[in-house]
Amino acid sequence: MALYRRGRIWYADYYANGERFQESTGTANRREAEKHLALRIAEVQRGVFVKPVHITLPELGDRYIEYAKLHKRSWKRDVQMLGNLQAFFGPSKLRDITPLRVEEYQQARVKDVCPATSNREVALLKHMFNMAERWGQHQGTNPVRLVKFLTENNLRFETVSEEQEERLLLASPPYLREMIQFAINTGLRTSDIFNLQWVEVDIEQRRLKKIVKKSDKPLSLPLNDAAFGIIETRRAVQQGPYVFYSPMTGDRFKDVKGALLAAVKRAGLPKITWHMFRHTFASRLTRDGVDIVTVKELLGHSDISTTMRYAHSNDEAKRRAVEKMDRAGDKVVTNVPRRKKVAV
Repeated sequence: MALYRRGRIWYADYYANGERFQESTGTANRREAEKHLALRIAEVQRGVFVKPVHITLPELGDRYIEYAKLHKRSWKRDVQMLGNLQAFFGPSKLRDITPLRVEEYQQARVKDVCPATSNREVALLKHMFNMAERWGQHQGTNPVRLVKFLTENNLRFETVSEEQEERLLLASPPYLREMIQFAINTGLRTSDIFNLQWVEVDIEQRRLKKIVKKSDKPLSLPLNDAAFGIIETRRAVQQGPYVFYSPMTGDRFKDVKGALLAAVKRAGLPKITWHMFRHTFASRLTRDGVDIVTVKELLGHSDISTTMRYAHSNDEAKRRAVEKMDRAGDKVVTNVPRRKKVAV
């Protein structure tokens, strides 16, 4: 019985019931690995050792989604997050998903999304391991328990300035240019733009009536001139049920990250992600004095506390507010007449 390293992680090598087992201890700490091995030895000696079940993440994912469909209203969001996890970990066995690998996932993920999104996905992975343990499909330490979640700064939002928007649009192909403009003028998430169908567009009322994918709730969104102009342009070349479709395949878009990254590079701009267009929509509304309740409804937020984060992030709006105070102060009498001295 021994320990050996594979990369930074310690693995346990031991015999039980005449059979050899090699498994990850899930830690880079020698003392913690020794505790793991000692636990296995104790189980063998007490006759309570259970042969480890080595299932893969995709296998656990299938079982978990079936469970989520019955117990979670947000199961569709879980499907999306699980897809991101599997894109990174692939067909890994659960025993090979170590705390180090989870940390590497965090580092890779925050290059594309905000820390909050990464944390939600890692939290899902943690719950999946907990359920695997309950179902008898995983033994040992839940690797996510040893991982620190990323710090979330919910009061800071990166937005796109008007000058950056113009440069980006000039550097974008026509199909991407339309989608960027539509996102900035509607605040829709990328998944909702990809899945937007003509049956959800009310041309007469200049309004979208759709079910938001993330919240699974209805959204009624009026279209401004810019957004409606794009709808009219797309209507002239309508070929199927989707408003936006790939000029290469004729089918709806599934991902435009590569095209956006290339356009950002051509424009010589710093990192711009698709979700920044939604932030830009909300920030420009608050900048222009739109009340927070209306912003909440336009974004489709369930909780106004989520919307309030945008209200705290607009320095230009704060400056205009104090300038109003300054203009009001012009009416204040500043020259107070002096009292006449009385001879005594």
